[in-house]
Amino acid sequence: MSLKLQLRIPYDAGLEDTLDKECPGWLDYRVISKALDARKANKGKKPQYLYTLEVIKEGQKFEQYGETFPQVGPLNKKPLIIGMGPAGLFCALRLAEYGIPCILLERGVRATKRMIHIARHWRYGEFDRDNNVCFGEGGAGLFSDGKLITRVKSPHIKYVMNKFVEFGAPEETAYISNPHLGSNKIRQLITKMANQLESQGHELHFQAKVTELITEKNGAMAGKVVGVRLDDGREFRSDHVILAVGHSAHQMYRHLEELEVPMRPKDFAVGVRVEHPRRLIDHIQLGDFAEDKNLGAARYRLSYHQKQTSRGSYSFCMCPGGYVLSSGTEDDGIVVNGMSNYARNAPWSNSALVVSVKAGQDYSTQKLLGGVDFQRSIETKAYDYSKAHASGKEVPYQNLEDFIIGKVSTGILPKTSCPSGIVSAPLHEMLPSFVTDHLRQALLDFDVKMPGFVTKKANFLAPETRTSAPVTILRDKINLDSPGLSGFYPCGEGAGHAGGITSAAVDGIKVAMAILKKEKGLE
Repeated sequence: MSLKLQLRIPYDAGLEDTLDKECPGWLDYRVISKALDARKANKGKKPQYLYTLEVIKEGQKFEQYGETFPQVGPLNKKPLIIGMGPAGLFCALRLAEYGIPCILLERGVRATKRMIHIARHWRYGEFDRDNNVCFGEGGAGLFSDGKLITRVKSPHIKYVMNKFVEFGAPEETAYISNPHLGSNKIRQLITKMANQLESQGHELHFQAKVTELITEKNGAMAGKVVGVRLDDGREFRSDHVILAVGHSAHQMYRHLEELEVPMRPKDFAVGVRVEHPRRLIDHIQLGDFAEDKNLGAARYRLSYHQKQTSRGSYSFCMCPGGYVLSSGTEDDGIVVNGMSNYARNAPWSNSALVVSVKAGQDYSTQKLLGGVDFQRSIETKAYDYSKAHASGKEVPYQNLEDFIIGKVSTGILPKTSCPSGIVSAPLHEMLPSFVTDHLRQALLDFDVKMPGFVTKKANFLAPETRTSAPVTILRDKINLDSPGLSGFYPCGEGAGHAGGITSAAVDGIKVAMAILKKEKGLE
C-alpha cells in the first residue's frame, strides 16, 4: 500500500532532500500534483512548491492507473468528424482506442504548410480564408499559449494530459497545476496525433471544406443527418457527424441556421490585448525573485465586477513571454490573440482584457446570429481604420494611459511583439462605449491589485473579439446529438460546449463515448 504525502517546500529546495526528512526509508515516489505558490513573492516571501506525492517504501507497490478499451470493431459507416482541432482529434483518438476508424475532414492544410500561409499574412497581408490562425490542422490551439488549464471537472482530464505526454509533452504536463505546452510544442504533438490516426486506418482529408450537411426526414422527428458535402462537390456519408469546427466557423453557423438546427445566442466577451515588457510584469509579481530563471516568466489573473451594471471585466488567456498575433478569419476584419512558446522567453507579456457582452442586452437576439454580427462590426471597423491609415494588415494600437484619457497615441510607434506591425488608432472610439467605459474602470482596480500595471510602458492592441462562440448549438443531455437533427453531434468550443484546449478535448471524448454507448452499449 502506497503512502499519499503532501509537502510544501521552497521553490529552490531539493524535493528528494525534503523527502529524506519527511519520509525516512522511502524507496520511490510519483508526483500526483505540483503547484507554485508565489502570491507573496512581491512582498519578499520566498515562493513555494506544493506537492502531492505517492510514496512507497520497501515491500510496497504503486497504485495502478489506466483504462481498458475493449475492441468493439468498426461501425457500419465510419463516423465523420468535421475539424481537426483538439475536440475533433480527441474524439477520433478515443474511438480509435475501441477499434473504430473515422473520417476526419479539415478545411485547411497540415500544420507545417499552414505556417507558410500564416507567415505570408502577417508579413505581406496575403490572407487565406482556409489557412489562418483559426483554421487548419490543430485549430486555433496551435497559435495560443498552449495552456491546458481548465475549470471543467471530468474524469477524462487525466486521459487528455497523459495523451499529451504520450505524444511528447514534458512529463510534468500530467501533474503540474498550470500546464502549458507553448505553441511550438503543441504543433509537434498535434501532427504526431494526426499521423498516428492515419496509421491506424483513419481517413484524414485536408483542404476538405464542408459546406453542407446532407439530411433527410426521420419519421416524426425533425430530421437526421446522413452525410456532408464539400465545397468541391465531394460527398461523404455517415450516420454520425461530429461538428468540431471551432468558434470562428461563421459560415457553418449560417448553414445550421438555414437548416433550423436548434441554437441559441450566448454571452461572450470582447476587448483588447494589453502588452507589457515581461521584466515589468515579472517584477510586479515576483519582486526580488523576478530574475530567478527557475521561476520563469510571471503570470497574472485579474478580474473586476461592477455592481451597478452587474458586468465583469477580466484578464483572459495570459501569455507570459509571448506575442500578440493577428488572427482574423475574414480578409476584411482584424482580430488579435495571444501566443507563447514553451520557453516563454520573449521580451513581452500579454493578456486579453475583456468585458462581458450579454445576449439580448448588448446585442439583439431577434437575429439568431446577432452575436456574430456584433463581433464582425468591431472587426471590420478595425480593418477599415488600418486600411485607411496603413496597408490593412497592421493591428490598431493605443498606449494604455492614452486609452484611459481618450487620446490618440502620437510619436514614433513603439516596439511590440506583433509580427503584422501596428497602426496608432483611437481604440476608445473603435470599441463599443460600454466596453471602453468598463475597461477604464477595471484598469483602476487592476492597478491597485498590481501596482504599476497602469503605465506608459504598456500598450493596447485590438480588437480581441473571439473569446468564445457567440452561440450554443443545442444537444441532447444524454445522447449529445442535436434534438432537431439526430446523428449530428455539436462538439467543442465552436458549439458552445467548451472553452480552451483541454475542455474541447474532453468534450470530444464525451461525444465519442456517447456514440459508443448508443451503438455498442458501452458505459
